[in-house]
Amino acid sequence: MRSADHVYLYKRTMRETAFRHKVYATFMAKPMSDQPGSSMHVHQSIIDEKTGRNLFAKEDGTNSQAFLAYIAGLQKYLPSAMPLLGPNINSYRRLFSDNSAPINVQWGVDNRTVGLRVPVSNAENRLAGADANPYLALATTLGCGLLGIREKLTPTEVVKGSNYDFGYELPRNLEEALREMDDCEKLQELLGEKFVKVYCALKRCEFEAHFQVISTWEREYLLLNV
Repeated sequence: MRSADHVYLYKRTMRETAFRHKVYATFMAKPMSDQPGSSMHVHQSIIDEKTGRNLFAKEDGTNSQAFLAYIAGLQKYLPSAMPLLGPNINSYRRLFSDNSAPINVQWGVDNRTVGLRVPVSNAENRLAGADANPYLALATTLGCGLLGIREKLTPTEVVKGSNYDFGYELPRNLEEALREMDDCEKLQELLGEKFVKVYCALKRCEFEAHFQVISTWEREYLLLNV
C-alpha cells in the first residue's frame, strides 16, 4: 500500500509542478509515436514475517519452488488481467515488438526483452503501463502470483535470447483484453465478480466511444483509395 501511495503522490505532484511551470506532464503509456512508451514495472518478493527470509530463494540462492510457481501464475493469469495493467485505449500502443516493451509473458534472468524479468531473487512484472492505477496494478500482480502458488504451477523454460522471437501472447487492444478478463473465472473469484463486471462494463463504454471516432489515419489511407 505504501508503494502504491508513493506512485500516486508522485504522479499528482509531478502534474502540479509541471502545470505551475506552464508545461504538461503526462503518464500516458504511449504519448509519442516515434518514442518508446512509459511503463510502471512492478518488482515483487515475498518475505517471511517471522524470519525475514526471502521465500523466493533457497539457502544457496537458487530459485525456490514458491518462486517458480509464482512466475507461472503471472504467466497464466496476467494476460487475462491486462485491463488492470493497461486500462486505456492508448495502453496497448506501448506493447509493440522491438520497442523496449514486452509483448508476452515469457521470463528470463536479467533479460530486458521479456515480460517477466528476474533481477536477483525477485520478479519484475514489466507489463503495466505508466497509466495504470498503482493500487490495482500491484494487487493484480500479487494476486496472479498467489494463484500460481495455490495451484502449484510450473513456468515455461527461461528465455536466454530475444523474447520477441516468441511472438505476441498479450491482448493487442482493450476490447480483446476485456473479453479475456470477462472469461477468467479465477480472476473474478480473486478480485470479486462484481468488481470485474463493473470495471469491464465501464472500460467497454470507453472503447465504444473511441470506436465511434474516425481517425486521421483512416481518412488519409482510405478516403480516396477505397
